[in-house]
Amino acid sequence: ANDDAQQLHGAKKPLDVVEMVDNRPTQDRVAVTGAKPIDIGNGDVLIAAITSCTNTSNPGVLLAAGLLAKKAAARGLTVKPHIKTSLAPGSRVVTDYLTKSGLLPELEKLNFYLAGYGCTTCIGNSGPLDPAIEEAITQNDLVCAAVLSGNRNFEARIHPNIKANFLASPPLVVAYAIAGHANIDLTTEPLGTGRDGKPVFLRDIWPTAQEVGAVMQYATDPETYRRLYSDFTKNNPLWNSIPTSKGQVYVWDKSTYIAEPPFFKDFTMHAGTAHDIKAARALGIFGDSVTTDHISPAGSIKPTSPAGVYLLEHDVAVPDFNSYGSRRGNHEVMMRGTFANVRIKNLMLLPKPDGSRIEGGVTILQPEGKQMSIYEAAMTYNGRGTPTMVFAGEEYGTGSSRDWAAKGTQLLGVKVVVARSFER
Repeated sequence: ANDDAQQLHGAKKPLDVVEMVDNRPTQDRVAVTGAKPIDIGNGDVLIAAITSCTNTSNPGVLLAAGLLAKKAAARGLTVKPHIKTSLAPGSRVVTDYLTKSGLLPELEKLNFYLAGYGCTTCIGNSGPLDPAIEEAITQNDLVCAAVLSGNRNFEARIHPNIKANFLASPPLVVAYAIAGHANIDLTTEPLGTGRDGKPVFLRDIWPTAQEVGAVMQYATDPETYRRLYSDFTKNNPLWNSIPTSKGQVYVWDKSTYIAEPPFFKDFTMHAGTAHDIKAARALGIFGDSVTTDHISPAGSIKPTSPAGVYLLEHDVAVPDFNSYGSRRGNHEVMMRGTFANVRIKNLMLLPKPDGSRIEGGVTILQPEGKQMSIYEAAMTYNGRGTPTMVFAGEEYGTGSSRDWAAKGTQLLGVKVVVARSFER
């Protein structure tokens, strides 16, 4: 278990490696002006998150994170303030035993403050970075990193501008936050320099099994679970203040979260008659390893995207957009978000002069040869009665289980997906 806790996985898919941050054609480091000028570069960690998924039911690694933070702080190690750190466990029990063990204040010394409970960074809800930092990343094509203790790190899922996303145990998240960059060998290179001027290595502050065992008692009290969850809304004024109507069913007529889907319109208990697909147009031609996050993203909604425009037209302010994942009950949002991942590459669009590809949910409408969003093109083809197809390479559909990767494609009017192989 100790060996597993010291493993790092990334950077976009599990098969990608750390070397993606090396040998970039652009400048390696750039200055960022602001209230406190800094410089950032390829491989720098900008998001470090102890998240709800995967580790909430494993108090050993969460306590280990607190113990590592305690040792690091005692040595004088710190986390740079521009790194966005967060602690978002999936249960209030976690903060209870971290508090009782005295380890929550130790995590806070390294800026790992409680952000909330439930899905945050791991589903794309990390929130924005400093605008000056985001501008520096995009203008200089920097490959910066996020390190999180979640279980998904597909392209653009964690943050649209963070290209290298690594999965790690909670104590390793803290370690990489201290180190400040991902392209480091923590077995041979120090995390930083202690207040005594000597280098501090991961092995110097990694908790022992005995140290973790000594504080495990705070995480194994059944009464804590009963106390916190016997009436979990009692002491939650934010939850209790949400306006709602009373009745047997939810009043959702004007909701942008829930809408009546069209899937059961003209629904029958018998399969329809198969027929030929004629005069179809390609809506997208993609390469290998198109994930379900590429097909139906779970992260933030851009105001300029088809889904963002829809929400604005329905009087939803940008700060209230939430995420695609939170709006899966509204097919109008989800069909507009299909193939809208900001990192997806449609090979129908010609490469740029430098060989790179345009990213995002765009396509070429035929026969006009006009570039537009995939959603807009799909609706145009539907209006003409023209069936559409999607082509892809190997491992189409790899990644998280996501029904909207199929439902959204169907709602766009796609009649068939042709791929070299399909992956689950």
